Amino acid sequence: MLFVYTTCSTSDEAESLSKLILENKMAACVDYWPIKSIYHWEGKLKEESEIMMIITTFESKLEAMNDLISKNHSYSVPLIAGIDVRRINRAYREWMMQEVA
Repeated sequence: MLFVYTTCSTSDEAESLSKLILENKMAACVDYWPIKSIYHWEGKLKEESEIMMIITTFESKLEAMNDLISKNHSYSVPLIAGIDVRRINRAYREWMMQEVA
């Protein structure tokens, strides 16, 4: 199992990406919530409100999801990071296998 981490500029964007990902059977679940981020961009220190997304999927879907997010994201350089999950309960894994094509 894999968590894919990314952030969006708005809740509407996160919802739209979530629906695209789920409609394309690339993930079993997407969670998102508001966060505050601070980072350097184009030589300036930025502080922004963003929406953090954690997408529950399998390693085999990472490249396709990377393409889908990149093509539909408002950021010119979105972070799309895969985080390996070592263990999950059997019932959840069985449900995921039904949901992710």
